[in-house]
Amino acid sequence: MKKLMLAIAVSVAFAPAAYAAPAAEKSLPMPAYGKDKPIPVPKISKKTLSNGLTVWVVPRNGLPRVDYVLAIRGAGFAADSPSTPAFANMMAGLLNEGTAKRDSRAIAEAAQGMGGEVAAGASSDGIVVSANALVSQAAPMMQLLAEVARTPSFPENEVALAKANALQSLRVSETQPGFRAERAISRAVYGDHPYARTTPTVEAINAVTQDMLRAEHAKRIRPDRALLVITGPLKEADALKLAESAFGDWKASGSALPETAMAPANAKPARILLQRGGSVQSTVRLGGPGIAASAEDQIPLRLASTILGGGFSSRVNINLREEKGYTYGASAGARMNRAGGAIVGGADVRNEVTGAALKEFMGEYKRIGSDLVPAKEMDMNKRYVAGGYMISNQLQGAVARTLAQNWLVGLPAEFLGEYVPRIQKVTPEQVRLVSKKYFSPENQSIVVVGDQKAVGEQLKAYGDFSVMEK
Repeated sequence: MKKLMLAIAVSVAFAPAAYAAPAAEKSLPMPAYGKDKPIPVPKISKKTLSNGLTVWVVPRNGLPRVDYVLAIRGAGFAADSPSTPAFANMMAGLLNEGTAKRDSRAIAEAAQGMGGEVAAGASSDGIVVSANALVSQAAPMMQLLAEVARTPSFPENEVALAKANALQSLRVSETQPGFRAERAISRAVYGDHPYARTTPTVEAINAVTQDMLRAEHAKRIRPDRALLVITGPLKEADALKLAESAFGDWKASGSALPETAMAPANAKPARILLQRGGSVQSTVRLGGPGIAASAEDQIPLRLASTILGGGFSSRVNINLREEKGYTYGASAGARMNRAGGAIVGGADVRNEVTGAALKEFMGEYKRIGSDLVPAKEMDMNKRYVAGGYMISNQLQGAVARTLAQNWLVGLPAEFLGEYVPRIQKVTPEQVRLVSKKYFSPENQSIVVVGDQKAVGEQLKAYGDFSVMEK
């Protein structure tokens, strides 16, 4: 025991002074940030095939891999009928579950054999089908992408499985207060507009059939509303030859669906309490009409959203989480689509601070629309936006997806390189102006998912709430 104590004493006595820096070192200032590096802007070659398909080729040296992204505008949730909301999600998910030539297993094995994969997903403004492979397999993977996008068979067994999975997923989602809050705030902001139709119903899922999927595919998936992005170590001529071979004979079927109408710019603020008996916390959402992704105000509004609620150091998160201790995380900001958008903020908070949390949200909304953002805070958030954008677009597949998503919402290819420089030019006056316009507290609808008995009294200060079960 004495030897052990002696050893401990010696180890402590001769331990490095890791925690005892000299006083002079403690007072040294942090080094200055390095100069922001501009995002590398790739050369993008553009061509439109005779059938209307737009092709962008982005040569990129590095890994011996090719990435393809096929975006189809007007094929997403906004094209769904009111009786079948979120139908586009099921259709997209079934594209690679069987084609005229192969079943789902054969598709997966073919893609794996090329060192890649094929996948699809839906958003409000479209459907995106993506694929990647080793560059040596560029041609067969392009053919597989075309096969999946153009000739899905929607096998009966896969449709039945997709419906069963969707019903199970919906049952689980309905138990989550965040799901209910998001659905309700979307309805409050968009009303009957198609952008409100992003979540399914039991009736909508049960209504899906093989014939419906095939008919909707013929209407929605068409070359004259599609963009194909090709990136990787390919020459422009070779990439265009691959596109022409796989998609050149693709023909549209019938007339295109009408363009999505503009989303409402105004909405009467709603007050909704979704009852969740016995809940020990409340899920709150604030929401109002926003703008389209290509609108004139979009750049300053993006920066204002970051400052207000777009990251850990944002105002609402610092306020509600760090200073007040009301929540583990709070956010707020603009969501932008091709034909309009929404302003949405929210958090999960303890029952006893539900009203107080709403007060803090409203206070921050008002402050950013009335006071100029200090220069230091502006610079910090501009660096955050620029750094995040560069990191998220490092890989060539990410670049292809960003270009495709930008195109879907009405932004040109050049926006890839213009975004950060335009953010850096935003002034505090512009942030205040757009914030006053879009984050105005009196224009926000409020949705609370919680126990009426626990939070009802707190909500009276914010208006007359309609109590609903769903």
